[in-house]
Amino acid sequence: ASNIWKPIRNWRKIKMFNKQKLKGKVIAITGGARGIGLATAETLIAQGAQVCIGDLDFELAEQQAKRIGAKAFALDVRNPESFKIFIEDTIQHFGGLYALVNNAGIMPMGAFLDESAVLTDTQIDINLRGVIYGMKLVLPTLLQQKQGHIINVSSLAGYFALPGSAVYSATKYAVIGLTEGVAGEHRDSGVSFTAILPSKVLTELSSGTEEAGKVIPSVTPQQVADAILLTLLKPRLFIAVPDYLRLVHRSYIAVPQWAQKGARRILKDQRILTQLDHQTRAGYEHRLNDLIGK
Repeated sequence: ASNIWKPIRNWRKIKMFNKQKLKGKVIAITGGARGIGLATAETLIAQGAQVCIGDLDFELAEQQAKRIGAKAFALDVRNPESFKIFIEDTIQHFGGLYALVNNAGIMPMGAFLDESAVLTDTQIDINLRGVIYGMKLVLPTLLQQKQGHIINVSSLAGYFALPGSAVYSATKYAVIGLTEGVAGEHRDSGVSFTAILPSKVLTELSSGTEEAGKVIPSVTPQQVADAILLTLLKPRLFIAVPDYLRLVHRSYIAVPQWAQKGARRILKDQRILTQLDHQTRAGYEHRLNDLIGK
């Protein structure tokens, strides 16, 4: 029962903080035209932050930015030069930078051996290298001003890897380690680092998993945005969404492997391989094919 009230307790914590803490703070968000990125932008603007969203779909990003009162720039996180220009344009437009939310990501699904080399590389480029590029670009500025925050949107798939999402899970596991390692290097700098670990998020990215995804709880983009807001107000290194799943993971790794396998069989954790709804997922898969030039 205590887990049911966790979101309410978190919001009470937020209300205890000075509501002006984020007022005027400049925050850049990658992958900001849809889903988690867009929900985060709206949430932070409501707190008085100045938000810049970057997205490969610049037309959509610009439309959304005008609607919510943000600024939009084109961004391909796979390209270091594109990322550099995005950060420079953000700083030039707003006069500074307080935080970066590395949110851009893709999640193809299917058997590991069936995944093309180009799709594997694209996941690594967007989900991992893009995060690395972003951190290296903004960290010198944040260190110089002795304050700021880097938030990397990882996934609980980095802890609980499911069959059918092997490379995706690998990239998210890497982001968890990357965040912790860099945070350790700069623990006394005044700069905060956070990895956000959502479970299945109800966005286009997870479309077609209504049956396949029953093995894990679902959350909304707004719940993830609320977690990002919470860590900006009260920094934490790791935040799972829902938060109780971090405790579940600690219990899980203490269980013998034979018991883990048995539990996974009972939960039918291979549903992504057997019950993925490709028809419902067609729109997202079409965008992935465009992304890799297929």
